[in-house]
Parts: sequence; C-alpha cells; structure tokens
Amino acid sequence: MSPQFLFATGIENSNPTIQNGTLRVDELEKCNHYQLWEKDFDLVDELGIRFLRYGPPIHTTFLGPDKYDWAFADLTFQDLLRRNIAPIVDLCHFGVPDWIGNFQNPDFPVLFAQYARAFAQRFPWVQLYTPVNEMFICAQFSGLYGWWNEQLSSDRGFVTALKHIVKANVLAMKAILEIRPDAIFIQSESSEYFHAENPAAIKPAEIMNSRRFLSLDLNYGRRVDSEVYEYLTDNGMSREEYHFFLGNNLKRHCIMGNDYYQSNEHRVAPDGSTQASGEIFGYHTITHQYYERYRLPVMHTETNLWQGPGGGEAVHWLWKEWANVLRVRNDGVPIVGFTWYSLTDQVDWDTALREPNNRVNPLGLYDLDRNIRPVGLAYKQLIADWSQVLPAHSICLQMPIVMPQDSQQEWAQKQKQDVKTASADPATAEANTVSTDAS
Repeated sequence: MSPQFLFATGIENSNPTIQNGTLRVDELEKCNHYQLWEKDFDLVDELGIRFLRYGPPIHTTFLGPDKYDWAFADLTFQDLLRRNIAPIVDLCHFGVPDWIGNFQNPDFPVLFAQYARAFAQRFPWVQLYTPVNEMFICAQFSGLYGWWNEQLSSDRGFVTALKHIVKANVLAMKAILEIRPDAIFIQSESSEYFHAENPAAIKPAEIMNSRRFLSLDLNYGRRVDSEVYEYLTDNGMSREEYHFFLGNNLKRHCIMGNDYYQSNEHRVAPDGSTQASGEIFGYHTITHQYYERYRLPVMHTETNLWQGPGGGEAVHWLWKEWANVLRVRNDGVPIVGFTWYSLTDQVDWDTALREPNNRVNPLGLYDLDRNIRPVGLAYKQLIADWSQVLPAHSICLQMPIVMPQDSQQEWAQKQKQDVKTASADPATAEANTVSTDAS
C-alpha cells in the first residue's frame, strides 16, 4: 500500500428524464457504452489511468424495493476488478427509476440507501464512492430551473429536491459503511461563484454565493447562516429535517470533490437573473473558498472543454486546470486527485440534456468512434510525467486506498477492521457525529 495521486477520468452516465418524465436521457446509451464497454475500459488502460468515475445505470438496475438487475453491473465491475482499475462508484447521476418518479418523492432517501447497501454487498471490493453526483446541480435543474425530472421552477421545489437528495446521500454513506467500514466518499459537486455586475446586484449575488454551499453544508453537517436557514424553512424544510443533517456528520470519511468548468462562474443582474461570465477567478481561487469552509482533502472531480476548431483549445484548458491544481497544492491545500470528464465525447450537453438533438459534444479524451483526441494524448503524457512525482512530494496523499485486487490482502482486511473499531469507539462518537461549526 502506498500513497497515490488519483488521476481519473469518467464514463458519462447521466440519466435524467425530460418532457414531463416521458423521455429518459441515457448518456450511456447515447455514447454507445452498452455496446463498447470493453473497448472503453481498454482506453482507460491505454491512458495509464487507475481510477474511473463510473456507475451502473440506476433506472435499469434498481427495479423496485429489494429488486435489482445486476446483469450489466456484474459484467462491467468484474472486468474492472480483473484490470485492477478502482472505480469511484457513481450510484445516482441526475435521475431515478421511473417507479420512484422524481426527487420530490419523500421515499427516495430510504430507497436509495437500500440500493447503495445492496451494491456494496454485491461488490465488497469497491472502496470509493460518489453516492449522488452534483447534488446542488441536480436539485437546481430539477426543482428550480424546470429542466429535468419533476421540472419544477420554484424555491420550494428546489429545497424539497435538495433535502431529499442530500438525505439520500447521507443515508447511502451510512449504509455503505456498514458493509465497507473504510469506504471513502468523494463528493463530486459543482464549485460556483456569482459576480455582481453593478452595485444594485450585490445583494442577490451575496445570496447566491451563500446558497451555493447548501448541498455540502447539509451533507457535512455544517450550520448554515440565519438568512439561509430562513430560506430553507420558508420553503418546506422542517427543523427536524435540518437537525437530521447536523446529527449525521460523516466528514471524516469524505473527500471534497469539486467540479469546475468555464460555465461555473456567473454574472448577476440586479433582478437576480444570471448569465455565464466565463472564467474570472478560476479553479484556484474558488477551491480555496470551499476548502476554507470545510477543511477536507480536495479532488478536482470534473472539467472539460470543447476541442474547438483549432484542435488545441481543450489541450490548453487541460494545462490551465492542471496548473491551478498544482497552485492549490503548493498553497498547502491537500489536493489528492484530478479528473478530465469524460473518457469519450458526450451528446446533447450543449443544451444541458434538455433537447434530444443527438448532437455530439467534442469534450472527451476520445471521440465516439474511440479515436484519441489531442487532449487525450496530452492527458496521457501529463499522467506519465507527474504520477511518480506527486506521491513523493505531496504532504496530503496518505490515503488508505485499497486497489481492487488487494481487497482480500491481510493488511486491507486489518484496515477495515481498524476503521470499524475506531468508528464504534464511544469516546470519539460525539466528536465524530456532532457539528461544531460556527454559524
């Protein structure tokens, strides 16, 4: 066992519904992964990547309470085990099965925890998880913007989706820890910033900059400020629901994964409307803001850019983001990984999956014919250049990562038992579960 920097990619598995729930947008299908999954894993090997953001399609795997179809997951995860590629398992990526409905369903958190537990039981060698991907974005696009799933456009719709999504994430973490005590949870969450375009826009920008932390505040059991608390309770969160999050702090098992794209910074008008501002602060500055709030190890869990007409735009963005990662690291922030997302091009993300145009978005390390793009070559070289350097010099990479083929080794079994024993120690239970963050 040795410290590792987590160079990663991901296989895009978004699956929200649109058109009032009548049409499922399945990116695994659109990108031909169901047919080409073995080839896709070959490409991961070809790049020298050992960590893969990946998960089974929840809408075809989770068929009902205690009812699962593991056929595709058994094929793919057995092959990842054979290859010794460590999956960072993404169990819910913007959608739920038809029988659950959408994120307004109050039964979703408990049902999802059952699904997470069943997955962990079936694949006990898996250590790394992102139970629910981009909780804030999922709630925003489903409950506030009216784009996906329930397609609501209200603060109450947003708060309801958010509290159910984050509770599902928390309960899933607890369920997985019962099976795998040394599980590590990498939250993949969008890192945002809102810039006021003039003095009259300062107040709405301040409100948005407070609310951007909501999913992680709740997930990590951090007390929100009074204005945000009033917003939550005014829009349907009960005091009991709020205290559930304060009482279930699992930070010690977490890495704060944050995603950054050019679209993550926003320009705010006095009426509260927003438009994309492009990169202003950049990943370094915004990541510092999140790190200072949560004081957790950090992983850059998503970024990409269109290849562009010149072919070099994505390569330039890769090197810019990597330079930001190194700057964050050199400032003393414990940053443990980097991800280009995704392995292949995506489809219809230019309309945020709202329109089924079947338009290919050239964002991947490979195109959909599985030909490597310039950014794929650049990332492969970056990994080769840096993978042996960072573990030797970073102060933050003492992570108990167990690679799939090591899961039955004596030291790995001892690690699980040690974590389980420490978690059960009554002397540390209160310190590990009760939030002490100041408002």
